[in-house]
Amino acid sequence: MRNKLHRGRQTKNEAIQRLLEHARYEVLPTATTEEKVLASVPKDVAVTVTASASKGLEATLTLAESLARAGYMAVPHLAARMIHDFNEVEEIRARLGEAGITAVFVPGGDADPVGVYPDSFSLLEDLNRLEKPFTHVGIAGYPESHPKIHDDLTVQAMWDKRRHATHIVSNLTFDAGAVRTWVDRMRARGITQPVLLGLPGPIDRAKLLSMATKIGVGESTRFLSKNAGFFAKLAAPGGWTGQRFLEEVAITAMKPESLIEGLHVFTFNQIAATEAWRQEMLEKLH
Repeated sequence: MRNKLHRGRQTKNEAIQRLLEHARYEVLPTATTEEKVLASVPKDVAVTVTASASKGLEATLTLAESLARAGYMAVPHLAARMIHDFNEVEEIRARLGEAGITAVFVPGGDADPVGVYPDSFSLLEDLNRLEKPFTHVGIAGYPESHPKIHDDLTVQAMWDKRRHATHIVSNLTFDAGAVRTWVDRMRARGITQPVLLGLPGPIDRAKLLSMATKIGVGESTRFLSKNAGFFAKLAAPGGWTGQRFLEEVAITAMKPESLIEGLHVFTFNQIAATEAWRQEMLEKLH
């Protein structure tokens, strides 16, 4: 990660400002994504590129390379189930190294395995075998329960992967209370990696539905099944807002022992709107 962890307890506003200043954006690899990033995103904001079975890993790697050449800290998602074998891992490492990419995010992925990696742990072990592994390696965390995996297992998985990871990226989160419970449980288990807290940026529902069709019907269905309350919470009058969530979660983030380092913002390719929202929030704090 580019920033250094904060030292000492902060006020709520200081914690919110730190999270916003240390935000990174998750984008989908479509034909117009690079243009949108270049037009709206400052070069000090890291950009992560998702991997989807419908587009293949090549689209992820190509966009990450282009963003890196443009001066961004680009973070490709290396979905374990989309990689065939260790030879392909070596090829990916060499390719990303040539592009100057030093950070990756390693989820299991939703697709059926195409090769020898059934989960992220098996891929992380092989990444660790490389002569020059990546400097920053993120793994997934679930503050709100995974629809198919028990909470005990998701916490245990983070413990198992801790030797191979430099930080944890949380899944989409709407509940500040769930974040507090999850962080407390994780730290009590002895998991000490810093956290990037996942939240959605400002989203137009019609555009989100349009984007869902671009990432594939099957993947859209899986996304919605994993985030069943997503639309309801966004659509409810007086419902969830990013500002209110940050104000609530700052109570946890302001504690140095929580090690919440920044935000992982799911843009759904509403990139300009996301950056405008972040800048507006920062101006209010100033």
